[in-house]
Amino acid sequence: MYSFHHRRAAAWLLVLFTVLLGVPALSCAQDTSNLLPVTEAYKLTADSSMPGVVKLHWTIAQDYYLYRGRMNFKGGEGVSLGTAQLPDGEKHDDPYLGPVETYHHRIDAVIPYTLAPGTTRLALSVRYQGCHETDPKICYPPHTEQLDLPLPAGTIPANNKLSALLDAHAQALGESSGAALPAEQAFPFDAIAQDAHHLLLRWSLPKGYYLYRDQTTLSLKHAPQLSLTPNWPVGTLHRDAHFGNTTVYFGELTLPVTLNGDVSGLTSLALAASFQGCQDGGLCYPLMTRDVRIELAGGSAATSEAAPDPAPEMPPPGIKDGSFDVSLGYALLLALGGGLVLNLMPCVLPVLSIKAIGLLESGENPARRRLHALMYTAGVLISFVVLGAIVIALKTAWGAQLQSPLVIALLALVMLAVALSMSGVVQFGASLGNTGSALASRSGPLGDFFTGVLAVVVASPCTAPFMGTALAYALVAPLLSALSVFLALGLGLALPFLAVGLVPALSRWLPRPGRWMETLKEVLAFPMYLTAAWLAWVLAHQRGADAVGLLLVAAVLLAMTLWWFERSRGHGLPSRGLAVLLALLTLLPLYGLTTLPAAPLAGGDDGTIAYSPAKLAELRKAGTPIFVDMTADWCVTCKANEHAVLSGASFQALLKRTGTVYMKGDWTDVNPTISAFLQQYHSPGVPLYVVFPKHGGPGRQLPTVLTSSLVEEALTEAAK
Repeated sequence: MYSFHHRRAAAWLLVLFTVLLGVPALSCAQDTSNLLPVTEAYKLTADSSMPGVVKLHWTIAQDYYLYRGRMNFKGGEGVSLGTAQLPDGEKHDDPYLGPVETYHHRIDAVIPYTLAPGTTRLALSVRYQGCHETDPKICYPPHTEQLDLPLPAGTIPANNKLSALLDAHAQALGESSGAALPAEQAFPFDAIAQDAHHLLLRWSLPKGYYLYRDQTTLSLKHAPQLSLTPNWPVGTLHRDAHFGNTTVYFGELTLPVTLNGDVSGLTSLALAASFQGCQDGGLCYPLMTRDVRIELAGGSAATSEAAPDPAPEMPPPGIKDGSFDVSLGYALLLALGGGLVLNLMPCVLPVLSIKAIGLLESGENPARRRLHALMYTAGVLISFVVLGAIVIALKTAWGAQLQSPLVIALLALVMLAVALSMSGVVQFGASLGNTGSALASRSGPLGDFFTGVLAVVVASPCTAPFMGTALAYALVAPLLSALSVFLALGLGLALPFLAVGLVPALSRWLPRPGRWMETLKEVLAFPMYLTAAWLAWVLAHQRGADAVGLLLVAAVLLAMTLWWFERSRGHGLPSRGLAVLLALLTLLPLYGLTTLPAAPLAGGDDGTIAYSPAKLAELRKAGTPIFVDMTADWCVTCKANEHAVLSGASFQALLKRTGTVYMKGDWTDVNPTISAFLQQYHSPGVPLYVVFPKHGGPGRQLPTVLTSSLVEEALTEAAK
């Protein structure tokens, strides 16, 4: 950069003098009158608003630069500075200093610090040196600025009573309240490839340190065709002064990561992991980035340069008991509340009409009323436990059984049969040979039990408020705790009818039985018909028009079976055998559903684009705010949100105003890509709504039940 053409001895002496002073070079015999003062050439500002971190910013004038290696930071009285975080500079070979890095235009530095007891101001000295790179080519002597900054708002001096209590508590736990460890020791990081498509990342944190989940980003270098899907384990809920309620990890964190895309021909990957963490009750570190190279062949381990002692193997991923964000008691309360709200959901209301008729028919007989309530509750609780055991064992999601076309078709036929019974076409529960009251009353409890079973089956597409956290807890909790959550959900669903059946005072609110009840029963049959029609619509989206045709054939055969069932009462064994044969024929068309291919996805006509990890990564890289909507046709809560919030001119105007892309994932049928996204956000099922901000950062997960104001606030914030 520099060239000295003067060979006079005085010039060389001057050069030697400036080198001894720490100045790389100085050109003599040049006019320096137009050079800026050092504080104008390099304008320094400081920000101490974040506890434990001071941010420095230089605005560098045109044709000036700063040396990275000539920056030095020293804390004042009571202030201990950590290692400054500086970006890489422009590399070049200086004639006097050798290889150096320089900064042009602007530079930001982040310096962690700790305070001694009694410290009330943040004092530090900042030393730097720079040069003018055009004529006159001259370098300034090292310059030092003394900064005296206020402590962040809310920072409590370490010598007050509260701090003393905190220090005593930390010492009781065996944690040190002294100086923080260097970032490399506080957050050692390494990675390994399990196979070509699965990685394991590990942070081994010392005691008293934690890592933020939502401040962690992963990326691959030189592999644009690949994307990463981390499967975060549950962490610990932490109330943070800057990030609010956030999830953190203590101790050892093992993170499974799925590698999406074609890895053929690749033998290794270059992974960049950016993350941030804190000392519990002390220093918060700035964002740090570690680069590792992972060998794909043989699952060889890779370690960042900052982690000196990597372990040769990584433990299998797991979730420690009690590490979830909520306690078992809180999860049970949420489940009970969610079960109660399920009674008001449109997916459950048609089936509850059956139970309402049963309670009304019980009249003034307390014993019958109790039996109705207890058998219905037993059906609900047992069904919830069975469903919960299936969900836990198969690691599936809430309502995922409705991804099966066969389950959809069978449920539609059950709804149709129940509706025909309520319309008076067929009567279930009476003996084929004796319609006496004794046998009729004996069959009643069985009907109540299966009404409870049916209520649970049709409730599974719905997600009521409070249920999401409870179900997420159940999916990662120990078996007994998880089954307790499902029992609490069932108790909430059955509680209104159980209360009416067991509490005499409540039963007085029921109207007296009469002939009007037969008309009410026939009227309530029509919601059941509508439920069967809705299920046929879902089936059409899963397997197309051919599937609906097969369902209609099965429905006709079911109607014929029920018609003959009524006609054959009291006609002996041959007639009963024909009814059984017709029932078996009803199931025959359903076999054809298993051979039909999935229906092609229809293009969105509402401005949405289909979800894919690659498209999401592309939009995020382009700096576009994104609203991701994971939905399914059988999810009634999803459809309610779409109708009330996510449609219409106002929502489209909001998308246009904020520049947000509306990305939708359809989970009506089995889709492993969407399943991986649900697991990434610990969602027990759909709906799942995530808003990704314009300038990067973690996605914001919205509640399962949306409001227009909530969506508007989230999209407006993401577009800033």
